[in-house]
Amino acid sequence: MRKIKKLTLGLALSLGLGSGAIVAHAQQGDSHWVSDDLSTFVRSGPTDGYRIVGTLNAGEPVTVLETSGDYTQIRAESGDVVWIQSDKLQTEPSLDERFPELKNKVGALSNELSDINESWEARVAAMTETLSVRQARIAELEQRNAQLDSQFTQTQQAVRELQARLSTQEQDLLMRYFMYGGGVAGAGLVIGLLVPHLPKRRKRDRWF
Repeated sequence: MRKIKKLTLGLALSLGLGSGAIVAHAQQGDSHWVSDDLSTFVRSGPTDGYRIVGTLNAGEPVTVLETSGDYTQIRAESGDVVWIQSDKLQTEPSLDERFPELKNKVGALSNELSDINESWEARVAAMTETLSVRQARIAELEQRNAQLDSQFTQTQQAVRELQARLSTQEQDLLMRYFMYGGGVAGAGLVIGLLVPHLPKRRKRDRWF
């Protein structure tokens, strides 16, 4: 029994001296949060040899007092001062605390995306309307072009008919001129042949 007590006392003294010999870097007043695990054990001292005195919930805010080795001394919301493994702390709020902010950001991004979508739909609608107007204008111009082509074809046909009629009239006119000239020439020839054979009138005797 005496040996066990001496060993226990020696162990306690050695742990106390060891902890006093560890260089502690104080970061007093810094806000940290317990990492997003289910729960984290905390101890009464800065080594695994100290007893577990409780647990802290994930995302629970704490105040850092100092660090020693792999452990950090913190003050919990309850006011208890305990030691926790340093890798169980994080410098940003927990997901539970960040969730409303993230939700607001998601909402803002969703609204922005909705505005972009509405703007894009409006642009697409305007482009579609413009395209429809252009297509209607093109169809109208094509129809007008078809009408002009039809009118041009009809005009060409009318011009050809008029040219044919004019050519026929010219031929008729030339034929008439030819016949008229031939008739005049024939009449002149007949007259020229008959005149020498006409009896000459006698001259009257003059008494003065």
